[in-house]
Amino acid sequence: MTKKHCIRAGWLIDGSGGAIQKDVLLTVSGGKIVAIEPYSPSAVTAADSLTDFSYGTLLPPLIDCHVHLAMSGTMNRTTREQQLVAGCAELMPVIEQNLTLLAGHGVLAVRDGGDRENCVLKYIDRGIAANQQPVHIQTPGRAWHRQGRYGTLIGSGIAEEESLVDVCSANPISSGYIKLVNSGLNSLKNFGRETPPQFAKDEIRQLVEMAERQGKKVMVHANGQQPVREAVEAGCHSVEHGFFMGRDNLERMAEHGCVWVPTTCTMKAYAEILEYEGDMASSEVARKNLEHQLGQLRIARQLGVKVALGTDAGSPGVLHGESAFEEMKLLAKAGYALPEIVHCATLAGARLLELPNMGLLAPGRMADFLVARGAPAQLPRKLSYLETIYLGGEPAQFYRKNPVKHVQKRY
Repeated sequence: MTKKHCIRAGWLIDGSGGAIQKDVLLTVSGGKIVAIEPYSPSAVTAADSLTDFSYGTLLPPLIDCHVHLAMSGTMNRTTREQQLVAGCAELMPVIEQNLTLLAGHGVLAVRDGGDRENCVLKYIDRGIAANQQPVHIQTPGRAWHRQGRYGTLIGSGIAEEESLVDVCSANPISSGYIKLVNSGLNSLKNFGRETPPQFAKDEIRQLVEMAERQGKKVMVHANGQQPVREAVEAGCHSVEHGFFMGRDNLERMAEHGCVWVPTTCTMKAYAEILEYEGDMASSEVARKNLEHQLGQLRIARQLGVKVALGTDAGSPGVLHGESAFEEMKLLAKAGYALPEIVHCATLAGARLLELPNMGLLAPGRMADFLVARGAPAQLPRKLSYLETIYLGGEPAQFYRKNPVKHVQKRY
């Protein structure tokens, strides 16, 4: 008879978006959860082992659906400029350290937003990730943008006379995603300024159809009403950023089942950095951008738009791992309840990334979870310094509750 391992949780947030469960017992066997029930002493027999987390909150490992692993998030301009022109050999240590930071913060799956030299894809193909890191990585490789428009830092340009589908077909990758850039960046000088789409709706639709025939998804960088509308109507699977897209587009996304990855914390970081640097006018624009995005999130919640947590980690001041908690705090500011926030950061991301073994704590699922010391009322703050991380019902060997990890060399 297989010995059972019982784990008592003061509170359980299972990732489904449902109510928080209080004082529950998880029964684990063979690395999987076999039962979740209210705790009672009689439920634990003398033959069972018991781990007591009655003082803490359990939740699934986090998923960040938009990061840039080849960028560190540093505010040091010299370092950033070096990273933006560096080759893959120079960026491998940056990627490695960013994954270490993510794992240490309980973010155990990420979707990269692309890099111009396919460095993250090469990192995965070399087998380093599988051998040394617990973080599951998905990446589209390089993103595709219209030549002469925004996107050079993360991808390759397509000339006006070239076919989007033909170029993507001629450059196949092993990834399950294609990244398309369909707008510019958000202005930090002119509030609400929108840029025109980079591609026509029919071009995007053809790309989506090709991707789906190959079993892939299309993620689209899009800000502004028209770029987002064309991407959603073309059938894209997720909209990245989506600043200033408007209520009509949110209604379209709800209707089409398109996932929104809002990356709100980028504007919070810009506002803080610009204020520190003394550029008060630009800081104020960033704050207004932030408030507008929070307003869109409130509407998205009312409409039932699928929202998956993404941070754009690697952007200035947006640190890998730590930024997930900042994004969760902003979801709370937009009116999302804690179970909804955890859902966005776990199961919603697992569904978008098609990770069937992640995102939910339920019978039949792997016993992978984070333990935060304290009650749900102290979340997401308490997630910034986890009590422990469990994988397969056992303490994860990679995680040490050690402050020294926060003072290692940063790239």
